[in-house]
Amino acid sequence: MTIPFNIPPKSSNEEKYIAESILNRKLSGEGSFNKRCADWFNKTLPTRMTVITPSCTSALEMAMVLADVGPGDEVIVPSFTFTSTANVIALYGATPVFVDVLPSTMNIDVLAIESAITSRTKAIIPVHYAGVGCEMDKIMALANQYRLLVIEDAAQGLLATFKGRALGTWGHMAAFSFHETKNVVCGEGGCLVINEPSLIQRAEIVRDKGTNRQQFINGQIDKYTWQDKGSSYLLSELSAAFLLSQLEEARLITSKRLAIWRQYHTKLERLEKDGHLKRMIVPTDAEHNGHIYYLILKNETAKIALLSYLKNYGIQCTSHYVPLHSSPAGLKYGRAVGSMKITSDHSSRLLRLPMFADLLPDQAGLIIEKIYAFFEAA
Repeated sequence: MTIPFNIPPKSSNEEKYIAESILNRKLSGEGSFNKRCADWFNKTLPTRMTVITPSCTSALEMAMVLADVGPGDEVIVPSFTFTSTANVIALYGATPVFVDVLPSTMNIDVLAIESAITSRTKAIIPVHYAGVGCEMDKIMALANQYRLLVIEDAAQGLLATFKGRALGTWGHMAAFSFHETKNVVCGEGGCLVINEPSLIQRAEIVRDKGTNRQQFINGQIDKYTWQDKGSSYLLSELSAAFLLSQLEEARLITSKRLAIWRQYHTKLERLEKDGHLKRMIVPTDAEHNGHIYYLILKNETAKIALLSYLKNYGIQCTSHYVPLHSSPAGLKYGRAVGSMKITSDHSSRLLRLPMFADLLPDQAGLIIEKIYAFFEAA
C-alpha cells in the first residue's frame, strides 16, 4: 500500500459549475462564480471585501501595493515560512526582516517582533502555521502602538480561529491559498481579504491592472483608464467555478481532516510520554483546521531515519520550510534580528505526516503502527 502525503479533496459540484461557467460564455475574472466565491468569504468570515486571485502569492503582492511597500521600507516576517511571504517584500524593493518563532506553535514570536521594529518598519506579516492562529490580539496591539499595517498570511488558515475570531479578520488585510495542497483547493488560486475600509476603493483599481474599470462596469463612468499601480489579480471563471464547489463543502472537508488529526494526536501520545518525540501543540485559545499534523523528533538524524523508514513502507512524509534567514535569497535581500535558535533547531527536526480529507482511518492507523514499530526497533 502506498499512502501519499496529499490528495486534493473532491467536492460535489465541480464539474457542474465548470459546465455552467462555459455555458455562461464568461470566462474572465469578473463573472458570477468569482462574485459568489467572494460573497462566501464576505459572509462566512465575515470581511468587508474579498478579491479572488490567481494565487496566495499574487494576493500578497496586491497587499504590498496597497500598503505602499517600497525601497527603504522593512516588513517583519517569521523566518519559518514559505518563500512567498518574504519574496513579495523583496519584489517591491523593501527588506524582509526575519524573526524567530515560538517553540510551541512555530508561529511568529511577538516579543521578537517588537525587538525588530525600526523607523523603517512598514508592516508585519504573521503566518498562521498549520492553521493554528498566531497571537493576533498582541500583534494588533503592537501594530496599533507603532502604527503598522498587519497582513495575515492565512494561506493555511481557512475556517480556523483565534479567541473565537476567524483568522483573516484580525489584520488590515489577509491572504489565503487554494493551492492543491491546501484544505480547500482549485489547483492554483488564492484571495486577498481586506478589512480596512480605507483600502477598499483603491483595491478595486489595483486588482484590475490599475484601472477604474470597476466603475465603468458599474455604470459610474463612460470609459475607464489607468489610475494607479496594479496588475491582473483576478482568477478565471473556470477556476472560480471549481473553487465555489469546494467552499460550499469547506466545513465538511475540514471536519474530515480534523478527525484524522485527532486520531494521530491521540494515538501518538504514548510516544511523547516515552520521550521519543513531541506532538504539535494547539493552544486553548486557538481552534485549528487540521491542515497539518507534524512531529518534532529528538534530532535531525532521527527525523531523517523515520522519514526513510516510512518511505520504505510506501508512506510519504515530508519535512517543511528551510529557514529563510539562512537561504541564499534571504541573505541577499533580507536581514535577521535576534536569535533564530528555535527556527533553526525545530525546522531541522520537524516531520509532517500524510494529511488529506479522504485519508482513511485504517490508513492513518497503519502510519501510526509503523511509527511505533520504528521506535520499538531502535
